[in-house]
Amino acid sequence: MTTESTQTASKQTTPEQTTSKQTGQPSDLPSVAVIGLGNLGRVLASAFLDHGHRTTVWNRSPAKADDLVSRGAIRAATAAEAIAAADLVIVCVLDYDKAAQILTPAADALRGRTLINLTSGTPEPARELAAWAVEQGAEYLDGAVYAVPQTIGTPDAFVLCSGSSAVFETYREQLDLLGAPTFVGADPGLASLYDISLLSGMYGMFAGFFQSVAVADSARIKATDITGLLVPWLNAAAAALPGFAAEIDSGDYATETSNLDINTVGLANMLTATKAQGIGVDLLAPLQTLFESQIAQGHGAQSLSRAIESLRAGR
Repeated sequence: MTTESTQTASKQTTPEQTTSKQTGQPSDLPSVAVIGLGNLGRVLASAFLDHGHRTTVWNRSPAKADDLVSRGAIRAATAAEAIAAADLVIVCVLDYDKAAQILTPAADALRGRTLINLTSGTPEPARELAAWAVEQGAEYLDGAVYAVPQTIGTPDAFVLCSGSSAVFETYREQLDLLGAPTFVGADPGLASLYDISLLSGMYGMFAGFFQSVAVADSARIKATDITGLLVPWLNAAAAALPGFAAEIDSGDYATETSNLDINTVGLANMLTATKAQGIGVDLLAPLQTLFESQIAQGHGAQSLSRAIESLRAGR
């Protein structure tokens, strides 16, 4: 890149300077840079393009930007060039280590910019990156997108954000292009903590699904057949979760219905039958251990939701 082009790129693009690539007309929308063009990053960049934002893109493998460039995106030669060309910088890479590796050499370009990091990770690296970004003169918001790429921008998608409430309010409209945005707190690590919590529920569901299919398969029942019955059953069972949540928040586990005694016997029978079918029980046996721990403490007559106290004991 020539010295002249470097100087041009280093000037912050204000909304008044932005021109829509679709119409060629001046736009008052903030310019956007998307760093990282994996499956999600490409769709994020596409959403900004579709809504008239001047969109600059960068990826370690430049060819991943080809389709976006053909539709009007600007390909940057470096991450620093992409950052310097935008008001709002969106980072969506593999993890926080990769984000730091990309952003550190571009530190000078961050001054005066707003950085929204949509990279998946854990709370402490999010806090560290937030502190570093502020030291470089940037505003920072951490976020987690809940959508498969095909559902970005639809009612099925949502975005949880933490960090700067001012950034959240300023760029709420842009976040709304990705999914319904919710601010969860000033601690930059909170979005990651929510992410871990929600994904735990998802992977727990997958574990139950795999166990279900394995048991059915032992009797030559097709996975598609058992899944057709499992999905409506799980949807109905999910209706119990808000009640469990209220019990956990209140600490009142009294129940007259499905208590730990009943569920422990039921799960033990399931595990025995599963073993008899020649199927492993590694996915469900830990749940039985939680139930038995609570019964050993004298809580068998209380709600199934009290099993969380065995997890809390680990703190």
